[in-house]
Amino acid sequence: MLGEQWFSFRTDMEAALTEEARAAAAEGAEDVLDAVPGMMLTTQTCDIQRECRVRPFIEVCPLVERSSDILREVERGRRPSLVFVPGVAEYQLVADLDRSMTMEKSVLLRWPRTRGCRTDQESRVLGRALARKRSRFAFPNDFDAFITPLRRRLLEKHARQSAEGEALRNLSEIRVRAAPSWNADRIEITIWFIRASVNETSSVESWDDWQRSWTSLLSAAGRFASVAGIVTSFDELSARDYVESDPLDLDHLSSESN
Repeated sequence: MLGEQWFSFRTDMEAALTEEARAAAAEGAEDVLDAVPGMMLTTQTCDIQRECRVRPFIEVCPLVERSSDILREVERGRRPSLVFVPGVAEYQLVADLDRSMTMEKSVLLRWPRTRGCRTDQESRVLGRALARKRSRFAFPNDFDAFITPLRRRLLEKHARQSAEGEALRNLSEIRVRAAPSWNADRIEITIWFIRASVNETSSVESWDDWQRSWTSLLSAAGRFASVAGIVTSFDELSARDYVESDPLDLDHLSSESN
């Protein structure tokens, strides 16, 4: 639903964290109303259609405005706290999954509907994004420290108008596998740098050189005995390699700077 709405959340008046919460606390309120440019319904259709006496509630999350660069990252699934909504992308809006609000179904009767997904494929992509937010893998603390040099490089170079920046922007996903497991005393790390397609049109050259440049930033240390990098595509990556690996998301990688 497009149009100004009010997103409600609770704060501690003595420890308000956001600008909106501090403004409310200054007025002696612990219930905050934040103006947002719209809402996205996250409740599944089958639950919406159930009897209101049995299932009277729905869930929504706010739409928020983001820059074109962030919008592209969200569309590629690199920021799991945000979801790309095709029907409102022209307004630079994405859905903020870090915030959720419950309301009664009757509220929907007053909302003019804006179709967020126009095809089955768009609906599937959005559904996977919603699921991914809740199912992200929690990397071990020592891996967070181990990956720091690569994290810094990605954050520094990704948005730059350079050959390396273009290479990073042409990646659909970065996935990591720990063998034999994340709990082992000795771990071999494999990092897949996944392009959208091996046949995609791109001016990026020397993918193997970029892969070596990125993985050379990571030296064996502690439990992490080795690091191997592979440039591939979703067409080439096996189902086993995909399900046995975990995505490195920009939200996760940028945790130090947030």
